[in-house]
Amino acid sequence: MSDLEINIKKVVHIIFQAREKGRSTELHEFIDAMNDDEKANLAALAWIGRGAFEPEDFDEALATAYREATTPTADYLMGMPHLSENLEAGLEALEIDVTEAEEDFFDR
Repeated sequence: MSDLEINIKKVVHIIFQAREKGRSTELHEFIDAMNDDEKANLAALAWIGRGAFEPEDFDEALATAYREATTPTADYLMGMPHLSENLEAGLEALEIDVTEAEEDFFDR
């Protein structure tokens, strides 16, 4: 399994933004500003979280994300029901500790 090529703090930011109603423009702009590697990692993480791929198949999920990136990633992810839950479940499935990133997010 590969390491995520996206800063965990960015993922935590997206999780919290996705939970906040009325902040979709800000979230859309945040995702749009990411590079292609970050966007692909984000999509793969969400897919693992919703069970489309197993954690050990992360590399396959990532390859699929690159291959199938035909619509803007922000549009795709924001159209996904339960985006924040999927990202959280993906992080958990990959055994990534987000405690420090969450603390930094709340300490702002």
